Amino acid sequence: MKKPLIGVLPLYDEEKDSYWMLPGYMKGVEEAGGIPFMLPLTTDPETIVAIAETFDGFLFTGGHDVSPEIYGEKVEPVCGARCEERDVMEKLLFNRAIEQDKPAFGICRGLQLFNALLGGTLYQDLPALRLSGVRIGHKQTPPYTIPVHDVHIEKGNVLYEIVQAESLKVNSYHHQGIKKLSGQLMAAAVAEDGLIEAVVMPDKSFVLAVQWHPEFNYNIDDSSFRLFKAFVQACRPEQ
Repeated sequence: MKKPLIGVLPLYDEEKDSYWMLPGYMKGVEEAGGIPFMLPLTTDPETIVAIAETFDGFLFTGGHDVSPEIYGEKVEPVCGARCEERDVMEKLLFNRAIEQDKPAFGICRGLQLFNALLGGTLYQDLPALRLSGVRIGHKQTPPYTIPVHDVHIEKGNVLYEIVQAESLKVNSYHHQGIKKLSGQLMAAAVAEDGLIEAVVMPDKSFVLAVQWHPEFNYNIDDSSFRLFKAFVQACRPEQ
């Protein structure tokens, strides 16, 4: 069976002016049966169209905050570093993937990006909030392999089909999150404080994003590896 080619969105270091990648994104895809490629950081529409046509699916990685301009808000002082090139590239590529109904898997920033691009909004800084009167940690310290809080999995969506559980213990390293959910997305998992921790796009073959970080513990946590396996399986080209 032919292995699917997976485009992995690059991370960017402003201080070093360099692209970089966490091994877990690549190894998670590879060990799940796909062939990962780190994409160039580009805003050229022609190049992005070619990328969209070349790869079988796309992994939208973590990293920079999504620019509030995307969801119609002003940048608050609590908002973190942003990368305009990532915002532009990922918007064009995500829209193209959706048009072609190619699988898209988002992690952390990926979840926030999907929601913002589809008309939802974000909390620019969770520590400034108290959600549902419950305080849980969303930004843990190393090691990032350790689960720190629970999420409730909603039944009747692809995430539940993948993990086959009504709750999971997950790691957590983010300071932003979904405020208003896009009308095109469905909440697939929710934390104890009410924050949406996973989303799916019901009318597409595979559009799934999680707020936690399976790339850190895919090799020791079965539910994390199942996410990569399901994504890669969805990307397999028709034989």
